[in-house]
Amino acid sequence: MDTTSLVRKSDHEWWIPPAGDMRVPGVIYGSEALVRDMDEKVREQVMHVAMLPGIQRASYAMPDAHWGYGFPIGGVAAFDPREGGVVSAGGVGFDISCGVRTLHTRLTTEEVEPIKTRLAQELSRSVPAGVGSHGRIHLDERELDAMLEGGAQWAVERGYGVDADLDRIEERGRAAGAAPSAVSPRARHRQQDEMGTLGSGNHYLELQRVADVYDDGVARAFGLAIDDVVVSIHCGSRGLGHQIGTEFLRDMAAAAPRFGIVLPDRELACAPVDSEIGQRYLGAMRAGINCALANRQIITHLVRKAFATVAPGATLTLLYDVSHNTCKLETHSVDGTEKQVFIHRKGATRSLGPGDADLPPGFRDVGQPVLIGGTMGTASYILVGTRESERLSFSSSCHGAGRAMSRSQALRTWKGRQVVDELAARGIIVRSPSSRGVAEEAPGAYKDVSAVVDAAHAAGLSRKVARLVPLVCVKG
Repeated sequence: MDTTSLVRKSDHEWWIPPAGDMRVPGVIYGSEALVRDMDEKVREQVMHVAMLPGIQRASYAMPDAHWGYGFPIGGVAAFDPREGGVVSAGGVGFDISCGVRTLHTRLTTEEVEPIKTRLAQELSRSVPAGVGSHGRIHLDERELDAMLEGGAQWAVERGYGVDADLDRIEERGRAAGAAPSAVSPRARHRQQDEMGTLGSGNHYLELQRVADVYDDGVARAFGLAIDDVVVSIHCGSRGLGHQIGTEFLRDMAAAAPRFGIVLPDRELACAPVDSEIGQRYLGAMRAGINCALANRQIITHLVRKAFATVAPGATLTLLYDVSHNTCKLETHSVDGTEKQVFIHRKGATRSLGPGDADLPPGFRDVGQPVLIGGTMGTASYILVGTRESERLSFSSSCHGAGRAMSRSQALRTWKGRQVVDELAARGIIVRSPSSRGVAEEAPGAYKDVSAVVDAAHAAGLSRKVARLVPLVCVKG
């Protein structure tokens, strides 16, 4: 991106002043190097989002931003329905409520190393992964409705976890206002046999070692110490979420002229929040959120069973579960006035600061855990939300590294076997049913996650707590 076209407000904050049809400025967070390396399309998409009706304060892009469908991935925007605000399927994304969940194991690296290979085998056997992967759970229509309505709470009621898990999930594991009836038969059919599966792409299940701690006090509050082993799960709403996104993007694009909405890009298809289609999408999208939360809860149950087989001394408790790719009704200050607005976070993580009433009691004094997924073979991070992020980005932060090259380009650059062997030489075991999938997700295909996290920290979006490095990676 040409940084000379931006107004630099600080070392890590860049503005696009309103011009043409922009209703608000665009704000991009990142170091000069990260912003310069962003595709020019990111700037264009940030500007286009700023043109949508009812947008509040600014159109934001996080330090990991890259070109997406409609909104940039790493895009954040808030809309007020009382001012004609819209909801956009492209502002949520196809993998609704894709997110990261991290579990303590109460084991150390020294205890895990002798059983690492057995754990890798058992985890890859227990948790289905890959394109079109099916689990052992089949949901009939009645149970599908219950899952879409109940989320992780439904899963716990069915024996896939304990009630204490819900205290460490946003909204206690259930998005209110879900409307299973708004989910099409095609989307429902795609999900009937996919619960408890990882899927493909950048999704993973990892055993990770706490390699560095940057904030001792917050790390203690989060229960983290050097050489602890944790498990991180990165996945979302699978085929159901993708189908919801596909269908509503089509329908919203067709409906836009009825509402007098002129789209700067057809991919920004949207509808007024208060319209029939807007409300129907919100109901379907919330059902998609519940699907993702239930899916991660079932995978947690499968991971616990795998550990019970190989490492019965382990105690797997949930640190936290965060979603990206959501639209949530939240209360925020806009120009000194408290407003209820619909926050789109596409490839962005909520980053609530200390004292926020939406945080579980155990985190209220320190802030929300912000879980940043790395790429296969690179570090992941745990950060903490800040009070400052409310003003900077509607309490939002980055969500990962962000792709630096396309999957097709990655396939031309690496072979799956080559990646697996290189990681094995570093002591990282990779298990995947797809050599192609491994090549597409090669670490070099992504931005430097450490640079992204450092930028989020420096900008005040969230603060670094701990760095995690992989020991085992199960991929689709």
